[in-house]
Amino acid sequence: MLLVTGITGHSGMYFLQELINNNYKGHIRCVVKDPSEQSLLDNTGLNIETTVGDLADYSFVERAMHGIDTVLHIASIFYSVNVMKAAVKNNVSKAILVHTTGIYSKYKSASEEYKGIEAQIKEIITKHNSPIGLIYLRPTMIYGNVNDKNMAVFIKMVDKLRLFPVIDHGKSLLQPVNGRDLGKAYYQVLTKENIDKGDYILSGEKPFPMIDIFKLISASLNKKTTYLSVPLGLGVFMARCLKACSLGKIDYVEKVQRMGEDRSFSHISASRDFGYEPMPFDVGLELEVRQYLEATLTSQGVHR
Repeated sequence: MLLVTGITGHSGMYFLQELINNNYKGHIRCVVKDPSEQSLLDNTGLNIETTVGDLADYSFVERAMHGIDTVLHIASIFYSVNVMKAAVKNNVSKAILVHTTGIYSKYKSASEEYKGIEAQIKEIITKHNSPIGLIYLRPTMIYGNVNDKNMAVFIKMVDKLRLFPVIDHGKSLLQPVNGRDLGKAYYQVLTKENIDKGDYILSGEKPFPMIDIFKLISASLNKKTTYLSVPLGLGVFMARCLKACSLGKIDYVEKVQRMGEDRSFSHISASRDFGYEPMPFDVGLELEVRQYLEATLTSQGVHR
C-alpha cells in the first residue's frame, strides 16, 4: 500500500492527476489535515482511503503507517522526521521525501535547519539498521499556480508596481520548476522499479537571471515596468526591520537573502534515471499569468 502526504497541496494535486491519467491500480492511503479535503479525493476512480490527522502528532503518523510498503511525503519537510520514524518502525520498504534545494544555500539561516532534519533522518536509519530505500527529491522554486506563494507573488508585484525593486540588478540566477512537472516526476519515481535510493534535483528547464523573469512577467501582463536596483545588504536590513515591526509575523529575511545567490541546479540525474523533462519556463509562466488575470477579473466581478 502507498501512503501519500500533501496530496491536496500544489504539486500534490498534479501528482493526483498523474495517478488518474495513468489509471493507477494500487491501494493508496492519503493523509489529510482537514476533513473537508476528503471531498477532493472522492470520485477519482482510484483505490483511495483517507485518514484525517496532523503530521506533527507522531502517534497519528505511526498509526497511518500501518500496512504501508511505500511512502511519498510531499507535505512539509518539517514533518519528515516523524514520517521516517514511523516508516522505519513499520518496516516500510521505500520512502520518497520531497525536500528542497534550500539545503544548498550558503546562508545558514536558510540551510542549517534542513541539514539538521536530514541528519536526524540518517541517525534514525542508522540506529535501527533499517534497509529502507530512501529517495530525496529536491525541487527548486516551485511555481505553476496562482496560490504557489512564489511566482504568484512576483506576478502580483509586477502587476501593481511601476517602479520595481530588484536585488543587485537582478543578476542572480533562478531555475523555477512547474508543479505539473513535479507531479509527473513523483509518479515516475514511484513507478520506476529500479530506483530504490537516490538524491535528485528537480529544477526547471534552464536558469534565468531574475531580472529576465521579471521582464517576462511584465511582458505577459502587458505592463511597462522600471526596475530599481537595491544592494543586497540594504534589502536584508529592510526585511529585518519589517520583521521587527511586525513582531515576526512578516518574515522575508531568508527570501531576500536568497535573492542574492544563484539558485540554478542541474537535473541531469533525474533526466537520466527516470526521464524527467520539465516544460519551458515561458510556457509555464504564461499559464500562471493567465490564471492570475482570470482570478483578478473574477474578484472584480467581471466574467469573460
